[in-house]
This record gives sequence, structure tokens and C-alpha cells, in this order.
Amino acid sequence: MATTIVTFRVTGMHCGSCSLLVDDVLEDLPGVHSTTTSVKTGRSVVELDLTRSSTADVIAAIAEAGYRAEPTG
Repeated sequence: MATTIVTFRVTGMHCGSCSLLVDDVLEDLPGVHSTTTSVKTGRSVVELDLTRSSTADVIAAIAEAGYRAEPTG
């Protein structure tokens, strides 16, 4: 099971609780092995198994939590 690290720019976060919510939502996605979101940098770094979830799945999950996301690279 190969994983890749994908970084997303996340907008709309205002506090530490926002970043924790994003991490909680992403950890429920299949194929997400780890996630670290920072309100200070406006980034979420996700270790992802792309055979189980796509970057589009990550973006959709973040959107459902009320934030906007896009891959940074």
C-alpha cells in the first residue's frame, strides 16, 4: 500500500478548532493515514493512499466541513 503526501491550501479557518475539525473530517476518509492542518499556515498536509481516496475526495470532505481547499502543487 503506497501512500503519497499531498498538501492543500485551506481557506476559511479562523482558529485552532477549525484546523482540528479539518483533521477530524479527513481522518474519517478511507486511505488517509495521517493529516496535519495548521490555521497559521492555512495548509493541510495529508498522507494519502490514492487507491482508496482521491484528492477530490479530500477537497469534498473539507468543503463539507465548511472550508475551501485546493492542492498546492
